[in-house]
Amino acid sequence: MHRSTVQFLLCVPLVVWGYEAPEDQEDVFARTACPAFLTFTNTAYVSGATVELPCLCKPPEVLSVVWFYRKHLSSSEQTQALFDDHGLQVVDPESLPHSSDLRSRFSIRLFSLLVFRSSPAHSGVYICGSEHRDFFYAYDLDIQEARRITFTDRLGKKETLEETRRQSNSAPLYRTFTSFQAWSVCDRCGRPGEQVRVGLCYVHSLYLHVRYRRANQTVAPCGSGAVLRVFGPINNEGAVLEVRDCEELCPPQAPPPSKVTSLMAFLGYGSASKPLGVKVYYLTHQADTTLIIGCPGAKPNMAVAWDREDTPILRRGHTAPPGGEAPRISIDTGHNLVFNLAQVQDSGVYYCWLQGRRTAQIRLIVHFRLGQGQSVLSHPHFYPALWMVVMWYAGMSAVFLLFLLTKAVVQTVTEAHETHQD
Repeated sequence: MHRSTVQFLLCVPLVVWGYEAPEDQEDVFARTACPAFLTFTNTAYVSGATVELPCLCKPPEVLSVVWFYRKHLSSSEQTQALFDDHGLQVVDPESLPHSSDLRSRFSIRLFSLLVFRSSPAHSGVYICGSEHRDFFYAYDLDIQEARRITFTDRLGKKETLEETRRQSNSAPLYRTFTSFQAWSVCDRCGRPGEQVRVGLCYVHSLYLHVRYRRANQTVAPCGSGAVLRVFGPINNEGAVLEVRDCEELCPPQAPPPSKVTSLMAFLGYGSASKPLGVKVYYLTHQADTTLIIGCPGAKPNMAVAWDREDTPILRRGHTAPPGGEAPRISIDTGHNLVFNLAQVQDSGVYYCWLQGRRTAQIRLIVHFRLGQGQSVLSHPHFYPALWMVVMWYAGMSAVFLLFLLTKAVVQTVTEAHETHQD
């Protein structure tokens, strides 16, 4: 095995990527013809986003695919299949993604490769192919870290958190610019919320690599392999995250039929416990370790918000400054809720909003793991629980003694009454 291959397997802890199509279902991926000349589709995301790379084409006779990877500026001989000892992992789209259960940030759904909570280290070339190294479709992925974060309130006042990284001005061969996405919808309704938009760094040049393609052949992400080495170090300022306050009224919803309401109330799913249509997830996690919770069903272009009970967790005050220390509870640029480190008092009910609507209720329990530096006496709830048990025991003992005393008094009065009659 080549030395470069050994270094790759040690530095990139990835998972086997393969998926076999069910024989009794139509292979919809066979409808699109694969290009005769392999090109790389440029795509860029902000760090922390969940990235999905679909395998858009493959020959009809191929029933399974394998994903390959190589770093930018590497040779084609360094393209390696993504393997490890855990075997194939298929993600359940209804499951709750969080750090403690994911053995890797990579997984597959159907023929698509998914990268959870992506980071700049995941940038590179991803190729969908066969186990015989026949390549069908390829992506050039650029994950950009947000180096500037701006908060704007309703009065128009701005607060900018910025990491000062500057290089020399762009060379005449190219120029860099920031391309902003449209503002998201308000991430909550019926209460103060936030809108988010992301700006990604791009390069405009007439001399980009011809195998890397976009709709505009003269534009590519700043970290793309399309940027030629002769350009030298480019002025890559990374991504920009902008957040502004908003408030939106919730649309009126037709009440469900009375029979359904009565049944839901009987089962404990009425308005007092949670809104209708909100899925409930149960999550346990060990204290003093990092916990990352993703909103089920969230995509990079969706508005995501988090609440604890009825208290909003806003990005203002819960966002890590670029290059700085993050608060203990924060929302990263991929809209994940991060606990660093999780504590027992973090246990509770959390709500996740998607596109301005509550979609998930997460019941979180953070617990100590006994036997590893923790004892029963050190648990913060031990003495309140012990006091409650003692009080209950004292109360029940008092009731029992009162019952005996009442019985004795009744018997004495009865015996005295019978003696008096005799």
